[in-house]
Amino acid sequence: MHVTIKINGEDVSRDVEPRRLLVHFIRETPGLTGTHWGCDTSNCGACIVHLDGQPVKSCTVLAVMADGHEVRTVEGLAVDGELDPIQTGFHEKHALHCGFCTPGMMMACRALLDEKAAEGRAPTDHEIRTAISGGICRCTGYMNIVAAVRWAAEHEAQIKQEA
Repeated sequence: MHVTIKINGEDVSRDVEPRRLLVHFIRETPGLTGTHWGCDTSNCGACIVHLDGQPVKSCTVLAVMADGHEVRTVEGLAVDGELDPIQTGFHEKHALHCGFCTPGMMMACRALLDEKAAEGRAPTDHEIRTAISGGICRCTGYMNIVAAVRWAAEHEAQIKQEA
């Protein structure tokens, strides 16, 4: 089947087998290996991307299901060479460690920040933990990830006030 998926603002077209997973479609696109594939069971969350603005585990979506839709990957977080606050927060708060879960965690957290910004507030620690509960991190104990999201929320609020 022929599919066209807008990934990080650019149309990507190719012929795929109907059973091809979105995670593989993404990773086969030059320059887009940040979305990780880790468990074969949809438990780890390393493959989270935004599909039409909503976080999804790309190992649970067929590429043909994403035909005509928009996908944002971790590579799409930075804009014009500027890191997204969530990326900077992960760096500042040492939430990276081995880095395998990081892309999925960042995408889940970016979706949470977008949702809460639309409500005019920062997420609570409980909301952050709920948002990342679909991902498994074997290194950090999650405390640094929660701190990174709090950092990003605070800095986004400051940026909006200055604008």
